[in-house]
Formats: sequence, structure tokens, C-alpha cells
Amino acid sequence: MINEGSLVVYKNKPAIVREHANGKYTISLQDGEQVKVRDKDIEVLHPGEVKDFSWITNSYIKNSAVCEVWELLSDEGVSITLKDLAAIIFNEYSPSSAYAVYNLLQDGLYFSGTLDVIIPKNKEEVSAEEAKRNALQRESSERKEFLQRLKTCIKKNQASAAEENFLPADDSRFIQDIEALAYGKTAKSRTLKELDITETPEEAHFILLKTGFWTSAVNPHPSRFGLSLAGASISLNPPLLDEERRDLCHLEAFAIDNSWSNDPDDAISIEVIDTEKTCLYVHIADPASSIAFDSPAEKEARDRGATLYLPEGTACMLADNSISLFALGLSDKSLALTFKIIIDNKGEVIDTDIFPSFVKVTRLTYAQADKEIDAKLRSFFDLSQKIFKRRTSCGAVNIELPDVYITCKNGIVQIEPDIPSRSASIVREFMLAAGEGAGTWAASRGLAFPYISQEAEFPQDHSKVIITGIAGAMQLRRCMRPRVLSVKPGRHQGLGLDTYTQVTSPLRRYTDLLAHIQIRTFLRGDKPLSADEISARLGYSEAAASATVYAERASNNHWIMVYLSDKKDSVWDAVAIENKGNRWSVMIPLLAMETQAALNKNVTPNEEIKLILKSVNIAKGEAVFVQG
Repeated sequence: MINEGSLVVYKNKPAIVREHANGKYTISLQDGEQVKVRDKDIEVLHPGEVKDFSWITNSYIKNSAVCEVWELLSDEGVSITLKDLAAIIFNEYSPSSAYAVYNLLQDGLYFSGTLDVIIPKNKEEVSAEEAKRNALQRESSERKEFLQRLKTCIKKNQASAAEENFLPADDSRFIQDIEALAYGKTAKSRTLKELDITETPEEAHFILLKTGFWTSAVNPHPSRFGLSLAGASISLNPPLLDEERRDLCHLEAFAIDNSWSNDPDDAISIEVIDTEKTCLYVHIADPASSIAFDSPAEKEARDRGATLYLPEGTACMLADNSISLFALGLSDKSLALTFKIIIDNKGEVIDTDIFPSFVKVTRLTYAQADKEIDAKLRSFFDLSQKIFKRRTSCGAVNIELPDVYITCKNGIVQIEPDIPSRSASIVREFMLAAGEGAGTWAASRGLAFPYISQEAEFPQDHSKVIITGIAGAMQLRRCMRPRVLSVKPGRHQGLGLDTYTQVTSPLRRYTDLLAHIQIRTFLRGDKPLSADEISARLGYSEAAASATVYAERASNNHWIMVYLSDKKDSVWDAVAIENKGNRWSVMIPLLAMETQAALNKNVTPNEEIKLILKSVNIAKGEAVFVQG
């Protein structure tokens, strides 16, 4: 039975027992709240009689007194009750001394145990705990000083962008949570929260730049999308040498690509059958000859979805040895999976055959190939134009917009315009023909396959509504809906094709590799994957591939901002695209960059204008231009 007026603790808080009825005690807390509890919910510190909490301010214990008593008891190695400990330290057992000793026990530096059996800790334990607490106190003090330095640094650098007020290197231990947020590895930052700054990756990036812990050379965007900058690690096995392959080395085969490409995975050949038909050969790199479904390499490629191309480097979907084994034109004789496509005079695909092959490939850059358009590549160009005209007549949407190639080496950013070429149009049309041919080939055999479709939402009589030029191209692009991957063939409105898939980049895109493995499985007479199995792989890999696309876009924009960061007041040629209230959407062709700016009221779409760069925010990926 606990007396009325007893001092007790309830949930580690002091309380006074007021009455006892029906097996429960009514207690008063320090804030005036009254609670009914059972005796097992409370512990008695003093039997009373306690009327109020006025004494609680007198429960301070001098550290010297505690140390003296602790050393005495520790040397003797005996336990003690709360009542006796209070009497020794305070020379009395009172509500105030009892509560003070209770807090001493809760603190845990010198004593442990229960109210009835308090055990003095040994000197080694106390020494270790004191060292730990002192370190925490120093850390807390140093952190407060860091936060003040950080505030000052941010304010100074906001006041003068040219002024460098960076934090000392020793502060790096305090900014790890900011870096984690900037990289997208966490959604929280203790430091930003304590400074009352919005906890976003952009704000974290901004602070890291302002404090000098990051330079503009740090690109956080791949990490924000969960991507690794390291390439695939699982090496591919060489293909089987005894596999039956058709020898097509008698055909002239050309791998045409950008001058900076180092992973050629397609080549083209032509044979004229008669005046009505032409045989187009599209030779594709053949990594599927050594990659099986659910093999380690296939799973790694599925996880990545696609090769990640960044201005600062490349993270390949397949291991490095895939290039030496399967890229075309790197040796006298290359292994390929050939798509033999019969095309009529109207540019229509009328038949497709697929088989493994040997090919002898000559590599050409677009510039080199353009010089051969009127010689070796004349028949190639003529056939590509037939395919293009047929697609256009079937409703293909041809969107031509400025493009650039961005590189960053040793911290130096270079941006080169991607100049359209006639040979690039050859490659584009032949790769589309391969995609159409492969799709119809698979569909006619009832083979589960990764088909690609796309819808468009054009205004009525869009030929009159949609304008020409860059503004018109942007208008057309906004009409196009996102592409859809499915195991069922469907119309690709943008390409003007009733059936389409992608098979020309198995070294770089997982869906292409998936198609190749499915084709090879079928050709061997083995059981191919079902529609459900293909669909599951598409869903998994497409999420990774989408992350790659977004990371590439964000990274390109990052490096454009870095490129512009030291070019304040530079003048840029731009094209007005569309009025959006008091601002215009504009395109800067030399950067392939769409942005917004306030323009004169009399500006019209496609009008060429001058823009002046006023500021750049690398962390937010924004540049501010005004009309010149």
C-alpha cells in the first residue's frame, strides 16, 4: 500500500500520490494533470508527505559530492539503496534528495541498477563514459561553430558571386548529410533542417558549390537516378566457333557512325535483285551468340537497361570485352546477326530473313560517307529515300531539331553541333527498315517480342495548323505521345509504320538484346520465352532504361550550365518558338537548348533573335537570358 502524499515516478516523471480507490492510485504530475494508475506503473521515491512540487528546484547535486561518495562506494564494492545514497550525499532523506538521486541513477554515469539496489560503476567504466560524453560535448560545440561558419559563408557568397568564402577542409565531416542529399541518396539533411533551408538535392548542391566542397565538375545527376558510373563487370564468353554462319564477306558492308563512336554495332550492305526489288542487309553485332536468358550477363544488362552515355564518360551495359568480341569492323572478319530485308520500288518491306553471319566491314564516319554518296553509296542513298518517302506517305512525323555533342575532359567542356548529313539519313532509314522487318518477321511467326508503338494527337488538318521551322518541329514534338513497349505489335505513328521494334543496338540497349536472344532461341528450335516472360523483362528493364535517359538529359544540361557559367553577358543566336503569357519559349541552336525569356511583343514564331546571358545557377540547372 502506497501512502497518499508519496513521491513517485511515473514514466520517468515525478508524481505525487493523491488517493487510492478501487485498486488504483490517482497521481498528480508536475504540469497538473491527474492520472489513475496501478501500483506496478509507479515507483516510490519517498513516502511523503509531499504536497506540491515547490521543492523540485532544490534537487541540484554538486559534482564533487557525488564523486566523493561514488569513489568510496566503488572502493568498497557494495550496493546501496536510494534512501541510503540520498542520506549520504545530502545528509538527509527527503523528497528533494530522493528525486536528485533518482536523476543521478537515470544519468548513469556513476551508478546503475534499481531503486533498491544501486551499484557503483567501476572506475574504468566511468572513465570511458566521461571520455565519451566529453567527446560528444566537443562535437556539439564544434558543430555549432560549423553551422555559424556555414551561415556566414552562404550569406557572403550570395552577396557577391565573385567572392570566394569557402569553408575549411576540416568541416568536411559535417557536410556528409548535405552530400548524401545532393546525390539523391537520402531525402533528409540534418544540417539543412537546422539552418531552416529546404531539404532538396538542388539546395544541397547549391550549398556544396558555395562552400567550396564541390566544384562544378561534380555531376550528381546519375546518382540521383540510382545509376552507377562503373560499367558492367561480367565478361562475356567468346561465341562458339562451330556455329553455322553464312559467309557474306563478298558483300561490301559499311559501318557508318559519328567520328567519336567506339562501339560500332551495325553495318549495311545492298544487293540489287532486279528492277523491282532490292535486298538490304543490316548486319548487327551478335552478343546474343554468347548470352543466354537468365545468365549473369543477361541479368546485369537487364538491371542497367541501356548504356549510360555522359559527357564525362560511358558506363556500358555489357562488359568491356563485348566490344572486342562483337563490335563490327574491328577485325578482318566480324560476327553478325544479319537481317536480310527485301524492299520493293515503293520502299516497302516485303520479306525478311534473319540468320547468323560472317561479314567484312569497312568503318566510315558520317563525313567520310557523305563524300561517297555519289559513288559507292549512291544505291544506298537512293534506297533510303524510297523508304523515307513511303514512311512519309504513311503519316510519319519528321522532326528535325538542333542537336549537339557534349564532352567534358579534364574539367573542360566542349559543345559541338551535330551537323545533319545525308549518310546519317541512310543509316536511320535502314535501321528503321530492320526494325520493321524484324517486327513483321516475329509477328508472322507468333513469336513473343518487344514491339514499340506510339500515338500522336494532332489538331484537325494539322498540315495547316502546324507551322514550319524549329517552332513547327517543337509543335510537332508536343503532339507525340510517349512510346509504348508491348508484346503486341501496334502502329508507330511517329515513324509511319504499322509494326516496329528495335534490334540494331544489342550492345547498348537491353530491349534490342532481348529481341536478339529471342530470335536466336527460335532459330535454334528451342522454346522461346512466353509473352508474359517477355513482358516482365520489358517492365523491369524499361524502368532502368528510363532512368538512364533522364540521367543523360540532366547531365547534359548540367554540363551546358558549367559551360555557360563563365560566359556572363555573352550573346547567343536564338529562335522564338511559342508565346507563354509574358514570356516566350526559345531555342538556342548552338546549345540545342530550349529555355524561356521575356521578348518584345511583336516577336513571331521562328523569328531569329539575340539573347544575352545574365546568370547561371548550376545547382538548379537554370540559365537566365534577356533579349538583346
